[in-house]
Amino acid sequence: MLTAADHALLLDLLALPTAGPLESDGPVRLWEAQKRYADASGLTVVHHAPADPAVLDRPDVPSTVRGRGADFLACQPNLVLRLGPPLPVARTVMFNVHLDTVAGVEPVSFDGAVFRGRGAIDAKGPAVALLAGIRDAAARRQAVGAEVAVVVQAVSGEEGGAMGVFGTRPLVEAGHVGALNVFCEPTSGRYQPRATASATAEIRVDGDDAIDDSPGDGHNATVLLGHIAAWLGERLDDVCVAGLHTGTAHNRVYGTGTLLVNLPYATAEAGAALTAAVEAHLADALADFAARHARSRALARTAADARRVTRLHWRKRGLPTLTDAGPAVADLMAAAGVPRGDGAFTCDAIWLSGSPTAVLGPGDLAANRAHAPGEHALLADLDAFAAQVSRLLCAFADRRTC
Repeated sequence: MLTAADHALLLDLLALPTAGPLESDGPVRLWEAQKRYADASGLTVVHHAPADPAVLDRPDVPSTVRGRGADFLACQPNLVLRLGPPLPVARTVMFNVHLDTVAGVEPVSFDGAVFRGRGAIDAKGPAVALLAGIRDAAARRQAVGAEVAVVVQAVSGEEGGAMGVFGTRPLVEAGHVGALNVFCEPTSGRYQPRATASATAEIRVDGDDAIDDSPGDGHNATVLLGHIAAWLGERLDDVCVAGLHTGTAHNRVYGTGTLLVNLPYATAEAGAALTAAVEAHLADALADFAARHARSRALARTAADARRVTRLHWRKRGLPTLTDAGPAVADLMAAAGVPRGDGAFTCDAIWLSGSPTAVLGPGDLAANRAHAPGEHALLADLDAFAAQVSRLLCAFADRRTC
């Protein structure tokens, strides 16, 4: 399905650093990557610009990006392409793929069977395979690109915890959607009609430092946050107790530090329950720490002040989830021979909750080393995904023109 030109395009995209400023301090060449993608697509450019800074002022925007403004968005544009004339939503299929990546430079290569490089599977490889599938469907069905429009969103802001608030969401709100919406993420070739969201808790200790000769004179944020991390890890299943940072020196007691906890959830109700559980367990952890270390010479001051110096801040919470959209998606997927998967993970598909939407793509996040050293994509998997895209568009066209 993928041609030599597709292989060259993917290698070209892999060579461009496109990790956004939430992920990296390095150059962000998303404008260039999106332009090369658009030029190679043969599709009409409908939109290519950053989001309006107003999208970052909304109350549900994660605190890591809230209010950052035009300078932050300037290097993170969004691209919308279309095959065919503008048609009503009922006669449109939308595909969403992100060209931003996580941080980390990976050597770029292709040995005839495997593409390697940052973004190979998440999600530059799927983005190129998507174009091959659209091209094949247009060759097989005259209606594709005439009576059926195909819209491609190639977005920024998917990685780094931005949750699509300045990428996918404003494009969806601008009406760049379809009667079927497919988000291209690694799902092992099985469609998922659900997508989770996540809340992120930042637990911070703001106390006083001390020197190593008198550790009890200050607040030991390292021990306190370590206790909280262990407490939450033992009591909250399927929650990611993540980064803990206080300092790097060996000869001082750090009185300040942060602990991050990520909480994925499948429904709004589950999200609310998880956030409440974190708040309750944190209170219990602080009470236990205070009682456990009250008589410790090194930790007595930390124990006495644990509640006062510890704060919980929600970097994000209350985001929507994508739940099963009903039989329309299932019928189309069955007609295209695309099997259903059992899992769900967090992605920008949350912004199409209530619409006919699925997550589908080649490869597996873990097996293909997405977000990790050694990220790669098998050409056979990209070809198979392109074939799925083609069959899906043909099935959609057949139902709209019969």
